[in-house]
Amino acid sequence: MKFSALGLNEATMKGLADARFTDCTPVQELVLPYSLAGKDVMVQSKTGSGKTAVYLLTIIEKYMKAYLSRTNLPVALVVAPTRELALQIEEDAVALAKHVPSFRVGCFYGGVGYGAQSEELKEGLSLYVGTPGRLIDFASSHKIDFRVFNTVVLDEADRMFDMGFYPDVQKMFSMMVAPAERQTIILSATLSTKVRNLAWDYMNEPLELESQPEEITVDKIKQELFHVTRDEEFGLLLQLLKKLDPKSCLIFTNTKDRAVEVSERLKLNGYKSAYLMGDMKQSDRLKALDRLKEGKLTILVATDIAARGLQIDDLELVVNYDLPEDYENYVHRIGRTARAGKDGRAVSFASEEYVYSLEAIEEYIHMKIPVCWPDEYGLEEVEDKSAEYVSRLRAARRREKAGSRRPSDRRGGAGRDAGRRTRSQKKPASRNDRAQKEKKLSDEDYSKLAGMSFEDRVKFYKGEFAAQPGKGSQKSASQKKDGAGPGQNAARRKGQSQANAAGKSGVQKRPRAEEQKKTPAEVQRKGQPKAPVATVSSTPKHVSTQPEKKRGFWSKVVGIFRGGDK
Repeated sequence: MKFSALGLNEATMKGLADARFTDCTPVQELVLPYSLAGKDVMVQSKTGSGKTAVYLLTIIEKYMKAYLSRTNLPVALVVAPTRELALQIEEDAVALAKHVPSFRVGCFYGGVGYGAQSEELKEGLSLYVGTPGRLIDFASSHKIDFRVFNTVVLDEADRMFDMGFYPDVQKMFSMMVAPAERQTIILSATLSTKVRNLAWDYMNEPLELESQPEEITVDKIKQELFHVTRDEEFGLLLQLLKKLDPKSCLIFTNTKDRAVEVSERLKLNGYKSAYLMGDMKQSDRLKALDRLKEGKLTILVATDIAARGLQIDDLELVVNYDLPEDYENYVHRIGRTARAGKDGRAVSFASEEYVYSLEAIEEYIHMKIPVCWPDEYGLEEVEDKSAEYVSRLRAARRREKAGSRRPSDRRGGAGRDAGRRTRSQKKPASRNDRAQKEKKLSDEDYSKLAGMSFEDRVKFYKGEFAAQPGKGSQKSASQKKDGAGPGQNAARRKGQSQANAAGKSGVQKRPRAEEQKKTPAEVQRKGQPKAPVATVSSTPKHVSTQPEKKRGFWSKVVGIFRGGDK
């Protein structure tokens, strides 16, 4: 079917002509007659089949009818799971609505500031495109009213729910008008039970349409598989890139650090490469994508964040450097190539780390991926110029792994090491250590001191050593306690020296305060003579020497009434 057979408005047809769209894809031919009639539809179709144009044409055509009849202009909402997909939808909507008067599109997503997007909301829009989190933020601040939307679209619904957006989607639908007062369209490559439950709760008698559901992967993608070890993966990648020489290539990894590593190693081998992951700033992510689309970048290494929503024209090669752990992600990854009926190639590496997911992938796509061998493929040896980078990277990882271990883990448990001093807890410096440090300082500054005057030397010594521990200028523990000053300490030392001199001449020394507090038994244990010590008891004989029991509350009350203790 051609688009001209759908009876679309002239402005809409001009937008299709600019985009070079003439014939409908199977999913467009199946769904557009119902969606243009205002029906709620739930569509399942393979990736890259043209689902985006289905709801964009529906929204634009509904707007044009209201514009020509001079009635209230409709407002539509499209919700996408990722920022990249939201931006792609905005780009396609602007292109298709190029000739539609007063049709304005706005895109709202996280990772950027609220200022520019808030200003865009004030001007009034015909189509809102965004991710769930940012849309709910604007609704909470009363900048978006979900009751104004009479057309609502959920794109990549299953992916949205896999990312944990199911409660957010429910919250958005609860703030909208009744299902009978709006048109709702849900599209996805797979329709899970959650998607169907959402359709039953928030849609008005939806039609469930399937376009080639048994054909999960695109026929025009040439799929190949190499069984390699993890250490051989990058060498094989270099050989394939030399053999195939793609103008554009998208490489998928399962982890962020692997994406960075592969990208940096490709740069060292002379390839124009960049990486893409969720932790990057939105401006950096868009910059990397634009460079790949413009041909300024040959290779983009990405995590699964790029598995959906990215539309890169003429992407020649997709490489699964790591087999995806989720079998559905395999379909979305390789679906980035062979877009719009073009040919493409997908090469996967099955290493010992992720080979366990191969069986589930092949069961899901209903086929065995053809296995290739480097010798039969005609690959040549390529020198890896990133060997030094790998050695430094592995050494850094070993140091990081060793530093993350706790002492208790190395010694066999926390109980054995309880109370022990760790390496980071240094032993307090002794007086000898301090003396050596002071002597070292004086040796280093000897030449400086030699040229100083007497007053300057005094100031230097005061500033360098007066506040250090162990010096005479620092207060002792007893000084800190009773606040004795330097003069009092001098007097105390003078009195002690006189007492010592008197002791030598036969005069009995005055016992220290600590010794006065000791009991006779403790004095004997210290090596004193066992002669009986005369003690005077201040307690009368008729009074018990047993410690008095603590009086209770009622005992005290009775004593007060009897005239006793108050």
